[in-house]
Amino acid sequence: MQPHQLNPIIEPQFDAVTDFILNHLGSNVPLVEKMGHYIVESGGKRLRPLLVLLSANACQYSGSNHIQLAAVIEFIHTATLLHDDVVDNSELRRGNATANAKWGNAPSVLVGDFLYSRAFQIMVEIGRMEIMQVISHATTIIAEGEVLQLLNQRNPDITEDAYMQVILGKTAMLFEAATECGAILAEASSESQEAMRLYGRHLGIAFQVIDDVMDYQSSSEEMGKNVGDDLAEGKATLPLIYAMRTGTQDERDVLRQAIRKGGIEHLQSVLDIVARTQAIDYALEQARHQSDLAIAALDAIPNSSFKDTLITLAKMATQRKH
Repeated sequence: MQPHQLNPIIEPQFDAVTDFILNHLGSNVPLVEKMGHYIVESGGKRLRPLLVLLSANACQYSGSNHIQLAAVIEFIHTATLLHDDVVDNSELRRGNATANAKWGNAPSVLVGDFLYSRAFQIMVEIGRMEIMQVISHATTIIAEGEVLQLLNQRNPDITEDAYMQVILGKTAMLFEAATECGAILAEASSESQEAMRLYGRHLGIAFQVIDDVMDYQSSSEEMGKNVGDDLAEGKATLPLIYAMRTGTQDERDVLRQAIRKGGIEHLQSVLDIVARTQAIDYALEQARHQSDLAIAALDAIPNSSFKDTLITLAKMATQRKH
């Protein structure tokens, strides 16, 4: 079951978001439109726009601007994917060739810029300064998080705190913006807005930790990307950080060399060390802790089917395989 199918009231709203997105990919430049459609239609779960809808409904919003707001969040997310795949030289996403693999790096960067700009056009139409403030702040932090991750590549000495700072920026900030802006749009109380902000933040962290776990335990078919991609790029994610901290000196030496060199030459040795140190179990425990914090934040939100769906999503985030 797809996440948007968890709540029958949300399904038609989710379909309206999809229609709105497709109707706003138009451009006088055919390649922009072609690439925009390709990346938007490539099979993502659209979790972030779904969070906008659920947050707004959980805070008893009765208008229609949440459809546009959800599209804004998806356009921004799609732009970051285009840019990320260029930075990482990725060739596979969601089981499909990346846009940069099909059309090259330069068009991918420029179409990403177009989608960012389209998102801000739509925000202006919504006309809520508080929402523009939250999203403009979030996009700044996201960009900083990506740069920080780039600086940390091939660095075997990255700490768990530094890792958390990266994933807060590159992933959790957009989750946080999605849920907080849904509450702002609904003119919810400051307490409810803060509750939704914290829910999005902790859910986003849990989501990214699980993403990083899957790089060491899922198949390419399940993930839609290549196993060991993070290691190939020299990224020290939570499983490696914990394995470095708890492994033997010989194991640490192997991991340090693998992170510094990048590539997947040492992938099997790394997988063996990750298994021996129970690093996956530790990472899963941290993800579940973040999921629990997300659910606890919802105590300030009135009970409803939408709140129930948000709770279910937080639980599903730590159980997913792709």
